[in-house]
Amino acid sequence: MKQEKILIIGACGQIGVELTLALRNIYGNNNVIASDLRPTVHPLLADSGPYYTIDATDIKAVAALVAKESITQIYLLAALLSATGEKMPMKAWEINMDSLLQIMELSVEKKLTKLYWPSSIAVFGTTTPKQNTPQKTIVEPTTVYGISKYAGEMWCQYFHRRWGLDVRSLRYPGLISWKSAPGGGTTDYAVEIYIEALKQKQYTSFLSADTYLPMMYMDDAIRGTIELMEAPEAQIKSRMAYNLSAMSFSPKEIAAEIQKHIPDFKIDYAPDFRQAIADSWPASIDDAAARQDWQWQHRFDLEKMTKAMLENLGK
Repeated sequence: MKQEKILIIGACGQIGVELTLALRNIYGNNNVIASDLRPTVHPLLADSGPYYTIDATDIKAVAALVAKESITQIYLLAALLSATGEKMPMKAWEINMDSLLQIMELSVEKKLTKLYWPSSIAVFGTTTPKQNTPQKTIVEPTTVYGISKYAGEMWCQYFHRRWGLDVRSLRYPGLISWKSAPGGGTTDYAVEIYIEALKQKQYTSFLSADTYLPMMYMDDAIRGTIELMEAPEAQIKSRMAYNLSAMSFSPKEIAAEIQKHIPDFKIDYAPDFRQAIADSWPASIDDAAARQDWQWQHRFDLEKMTKAMLENLGK
């Protein structure tokens, strides 16, 4: 058993639930401390290990928990996502940036071994090449979520160069999971569509039929996150955030794949404010740097993911 003590902040979110469970399988239940703003733990985490209610921006409370549990690593997942962030931009900036800066300072002060903080394809904007977006390219985000994520990437790089903080990050594409609900992102349709296909055999997409976005099945995202964090430090060449990719598809294509399993499934389209956000993002991502530096490989394509989603949600 590896002798690390890990704190996950934002453990009840879409990524946090599955990442907490995966890390507890590796490090042991009592060595992975789950925390979130929510007063009660997510049902999938209940009785699997320690849980604390904590505000990611309350650095005194975070510091007290780090000391109490002898924490050596932090995964900072707390954030307001793209669509929710546009409704309250100042709050999104506060949550997304204050928590990161304070916890990076704490990590340096307490000499933590590693810090993980997720970025997103939201850092890219309308001036970014839409096809096979490179690791290094034009970055002009159009949402407060994207602005905060790109600023955060720069701060991560700065803390590594200035104080040697071993901080690591991934630019997640849209993430698709059956275990926990999405958290207010522009790519959430790709989770909702499976749920509604099983419940109603009909779905109204808030994105247009031919809107292509980079996507990933959650199993791949969790495995990629852990592989990045467990890679030898010498292999980590980027201290901003690595592009991460698996597949790209449109609402029309995911609907067609669902219809192979549910032939009478119907989809229609009513694009809303999230369409403009999606239009500013890449259609596909080049993640060659992650594949070269720490041997990232995805395992799920649209066909395999659709089968897994429908089978698991159907249960």
